[in-house]
Amino acid sequence: MKDWKEEWKPLIQAVGTNFNEDTKLWGADHVERGSIRQFLEPLEFDCALHYDKAVANENGYSDIVSPYSSLFTWIIPPYWKPGMDVFTSAERNAPATELPLLVVKTDLAPPTPFYFATNVEVDYIKPVIIGDRLCRAGDVLLSCVPKETKVGRGAFQIWETKIQNQKGQLVAKIRLETYHYFPHE
Repeated sequence: MKDWKEEWKPLIQAVGTNFNEDTKLWGADHVERGSIRQFLEPLEFDCALHYDKAVANENGYSDIVSPYSSLFTWIIPPYWKPGMDVFTSAERNAPATELPLLVVKTDLAPPTPFYFATNVEVDYIKPVIIGDRLCRAGDVLLSCVPKETKVGRGAFQIWETKIQNQKGQLVAKIRLETYHYFPHE
């Protein structure tokens, strides 16, 4: 019987590869005041840098600063575009046609039906301000470790993605660890 871990060998051998080196995947929207306000409200996040331009200017920023914790708001592409079907069928609990998350698609890994995030680390390099538009720039595979767990057989993967603004300036680096797996039968 073939060792199930062999299926992961092509991805393991690709560690260090940038899978989207020349691709920029843009977030759905520009950073704007109303969305920052909506982010702050449920958190009762009272920091004047995030709502008062004069305070932001006094502290050396050119405009209102988006909270670092809102970064993912600005980098995820839209779930829907005109003419697009959101779900694969009209049935209840039908899966989404496309999930615009940070997971990198590659044919080097087995086509696992399930995955979940196990860790995320973010290095914040430069503040994001009103008017910025952010994109993902590159996806480097840092690690691929096959492992059998209680939920199934699969592999832990760590990917690093650079986040840039519309000027090409690096604003953050994200390292996302996920577990992609085939469930136990």
